[in-house]
Amino acid sequence: MDNFPTFNIKYTIDNANIFTEMQSSPNNQYNTKVELATRLFSNGAISVEEASHITGHHPQQLKSYFESNGIIPKKRILVCGGAGFMGSYFIKYMLKKHPHIWIVNYDKLSYAGNLNNLNETETDERYTFIRGDITDKEHLEKIIQRFKIDYLVNFAAESHVDRSILKATDFIKSNIEGVHILLEVVTQFKIPFIQISTDEVFGEVENGKFTEEHPFRPNNPYSASKAAGDLLCRAYYVTHQTPVIVTHSCNVMGSHQFPEKLIPGFIIRLLNSQKVTVHGDGRNIREWIYVEDHSRAIEFIMKNGLPGRVYNIGTGYEKSNMEITELILDKLGKNRTFVDYVPQRKGNDWRYALDTSRLNEMGWKPVFAFDDSLNYIVNWYANNKWWWEPILSGEHEQKLKKPYHSAYREDGEIA
Repeated sequence: MDNFPTFNIKYTIDNANIFTEMQSSPNNQYNTKVELATRLFSNGAISVEEASHITGHHPQQLKSYFESNGIIPKKRILVCGGAGFMGSYFIKYMLKKHPHIWIVNYDKLSYAGNLNNLNETETDERYTFIRGDITDKEHLEKIIQRFKIDYLVNFAAESHVDRSILKATDFIKSNIEGVHILLEVVTQFKIPFIQISTDEVFGEVENGKFTEEHPFRPNNPYSASKAAGDLLCRAYYVTHQTPVIVTHSCNVMGSHQFPEKLIPGFIIRLLNSQKVTVHGDGRNIREWIYVEDHSRAIEFIMKNGLPGRVYNIGTGYEKSNMEITELILDKLGKNRTFVDYVPQRKGNDWRYALDTSRLNEMGWKPVFAFDDSLNYIVNWYANNKWWWEPILSGEHEQKLKKPYHSAYREDGEIA
């Protein structure tokens, strides 16, 4: 398993003396001080420089000592929108892969937020959930200070095009005002920040692919609100040198995705022997990535990305909506009599496709094949009705209206 982030300091013969001192008898003053500094450093309570003040050793010597003994400081990541589909998978992925990562999940639990996505993390001491809204600057400041946050990743967003067409207000609040508040906070605390965005900010493309420099031409309120948030990120980097990175991803697919989205929605309706609705002739084309590949990309960018840069995340797996529909029909043993065609949706772009050469040249590539991913997803929804039936019945929405009780109050203080 790769360490994240890695130290760049290598052990040299010049540091040998510190090891002799640190490995001396328990009564030695060096050993006592180093034990204290090591414990505090590994828990993330102090920096290497502060450990240097405690022990009297040079910071570079201590870095070499910590590295050679496998001592990695606790890294605390604030994941906004971590109860949603992509955010919850990222949390599970990072906790599983990195023992030294501690995560605070900050989510207001809107209709698509679901703590059932994170059942297996509830007993993990490295995980904390706090209910909160990214537009609440004072609350965010308290959380960052209380938990000594080192990094912020924002998945929080209103993301459904149809809902944005019916009512854009919530999209403006979360995707623009919310991002603005996050930028204010990370600028204040000098915390690296990744803003998770979408290929939809570019509009549509008939031929070729969107590069990171492609102009924004959003065609619906959702994509326009995301584009505005992305431009705020650029402005804060240029104006304040805020350490922010923006990612533009293609469509993400996986388990635990809210049923309003195409793939889970179609699977669930067909499992219930209901018809699915296809807009127009179904020839609109989207690019797809499995959710673990998306999490892998974010992890890679956290480690290797440069502040102020934009990174496209994609796979090259382009499928029309009708192709997706036919694949799901086939996997569930249904025929085209289960398809209803409805008028084309307003603001429905023809095709999205991303040029991911920037990320690929840095060393990242997807590893999950489209067909294998879709097979897994269909089987997961077929075998996990416990997860989606409460959503369809309205039980999940009613549950969200109740107060959430945890070891921490909503202000981040211990209850």
